[in-house]
Amino acid sequence: MMSNDTSILLFKTNIQTDGEQQNIRQLLDKKPEITQWTIDTEDIDCVLRIVSKDIQPTQIITEITALGFECAELE
Repeated sequence: MMSNDTSILLFKTNIQTDGEQQNIRQLLDKKPEITQWTIDTEDIDCVLRIVSKDIQPTQIITEITALGFECAELE
C-alpha cells in the first residue's frame, strides 16, 4: 500500500538492452526518493515506471536524456 506522498511516474523511453538498463540503474539506485523502478522492455514504448516520493518528472527526463536516451512522460 502506498502512502499519500508516494507517486507513480511513467515514461516512454528507448532503453532496451541489459547494458542500457545497467546505465539507468547506476543513476536511479542512487536516488533515495525513488523506492522502486522498472523498465518494461517488452512494451513497444519501453516504459520506465518509477515509484517515488518528492521527485519531479522533469528531473527524471533531464537526467535520462543526459545519458543519451529518449525519455518522455506518459499521460
